[in-house]
Amino acid sequence: MTQTLPTPLKAAGLMVLAGACFALVNIGLQSATMLHGASAPTVTFWQYLIALLFYIPWIWRNRLAVLTTRQILAHVLRVALAVGGVQLWTLGLAHVPIWQAIALILLSPFFVTIGAGLVLREEVSLQRWGAVIVGIIGGMVILSPWSDHFQIAALLPVAAAALWAASSVVTKQLTHRDSTETVTIYLLLLLSPANALLAAGSGFTLPEGTLWLVIGAGLLTALAQHTLVRAYTLADAAFLQPFDHLKLLFNVGLGALVFGFLPDGNMWLGTALILVASAYLLSHEVRTRPGSAAQGA
Repeated sequence: MTQTLPTPLKAAGLMVLAGACFALVNIGLQSATMLHGASAPTVTFWQYLIALLFYIPWIWRNRLAVLTTRQILAHVLRVALAVGGVQLWTLGLAHVPIWQAIALILLSPFFVTIGAGLVLREEVSLQRWGAVIVGIIGGMVILSPWSDHFQIAALLPVAAAALWAASSVVTKQLTHRDSTETVTIYLLLLLSPANALLAAGSGFTLPEGTLWLVIGAGLLTALAQHTLVRAYTLADAAFLQPFDHLKLLFNVGLGALVFGFLPDGNMWLGTALILVASAYLLSHEVRTRPGSAAQGA
């Protein structure tokens, strides 16, 4: 008789698997760009085109969803922001240690809160603004702009986090009128053409030795996204968040193993501030939205 895992445990396992996949993606991207000199726009184009091919059967099954929207311009805006985020992220990995990049990308929830308050006009309490300030201080500690080792390229992951947060804010607006399938399909279909436009300047040819790195990154991106969505269908974000943060350890470990990138003390202090502040933001959401505890599906 076969025993099935409890739903929360399965969701946690899927979240950990997604984090491990994303860490391997980052290692592949950094190897292709930093070690082999591949153009970041070209690598990003092929990565997401390969991921798109993975989703073609699902897109075909849900193809009628694209006809239901009346928010085309908002979809285009969301994709433009997402494209900017992925391009800056890959460009950042070409220049900064992976531990610094992944720690700074944790700032994204704070940018979402800022966008919700300033753009969506949602009510943001003083406590939440305080958490945002603490998170940003944590980011400053990681960046250490006062240090001789500071480089402007370290701001690229911060800019990526801001653009991804802006994309999340637009997504929230889109889901008020469009289904999840519609929002997802528009992102998948428009992402590759937009990336192609940016890659046209540097060409679409990959340096020798990077093809399999990029193919692997594309397939793992699709697997990670699929696993992530599945995890969120099984349990609530409040339950899954601690498991999502494990991706930091995966990235730090792989970065040290593959590239010899060892984080300094500022990384651990800054990350601790970011995690404490983001945990407070999440707990605030749980308290203000009854019924958001982890549930099986």
